[in-house]
Amino acid sequence: MPVKIISWNINSVRLRIEQVMRVLDEEQPDLLCLQETKCLEAQFPQNPFNGRGYTHSALTCQKGYHGVAILSRLPFASVDRFRFGGKEDARHIAVTMAEGPAEGVTLHNFYVPAGGDIPDPEANPKFAHKLAYLDEIGTWTGGRSPERAILVGDLNVAPLPDDVWSHRQMLGVVSHTPAETERMLSIQNLGWVDTVRKRMPEPERVFTWWSYRSPNWEASNRGRRLDHIWTSRDIEGAATDVRIRKDVRSWERPSDHVPLVASFSF
Repeated sequence: MPVKIISWNINSVRLRIEQVMRVLDEEQPDLLCLQETKCLEAQFPQNPFNGRGYTHSALTCQKGYHGVAILSRLPFASVDRFRFGGKEDARHIAVTMAEGPAEGVTLHNFYVPAGGDIPDPEANPKFAHKLAYLDEIGTWTGGRSPERAILVGDLNVAPLPDDVWSHRQMLGVVSHTPAETERMLSIQNLGWVDTVRKRMPEPERVFTWWSYRSPNWEASNRGRRLDHIWTSRDIEGAATDVRIRKDVRSWERPSDHVPLVASFSF
């Protein structure tokens, strides 16, 4: 039986709870991974999820900023939280599944720092923090390849030339600079498979984020692929379907990110 996972930077779960419920009703996933929930755990709107059967939750929260959550219809065997980049930001949560077809699979949900506007770690502490965060993820597994693992989230890096609307013009823009893309590809080389690009190989342009600053985002289509779903190599064949819900960006008061939907048969 397939297991369906959705990953979505919601940019405030309380502000967009109706949109979240609409996606859940339309897609009926087994697990939902949210980034940028922007609320404390006591403020998290758990009741609407409980009413739809998502009674298992793992949260790490921070007042007004960051925050990641995993909501599930399937039970967890364990929950882990890691801190990267030398700060106590709420940017990572992981669960290991307890039973069913995904038993023993560990799901990591990340929100990597955006890094500010200036791609210079000496002039911009936010960019320095982002690079440190990526460096630490690169040493996180101790050089060992991950096993039976899925990594999702807003990684805030568009690593490939066709992950942005213009590779040449974006090389000096935070999210697509060589300092970031080289680090992300090094992390992938530890043993992760990019399921989106496996299904939608280059040179197809694939985006998951469109700026609020564009008055007509769809016509200009100046997007970036900042959101990702990876698997460890030992289960890469389990990914049976990967989709990007671009239509959600047109909903009323949308997040600037759209949901990624992936199904797995283990």
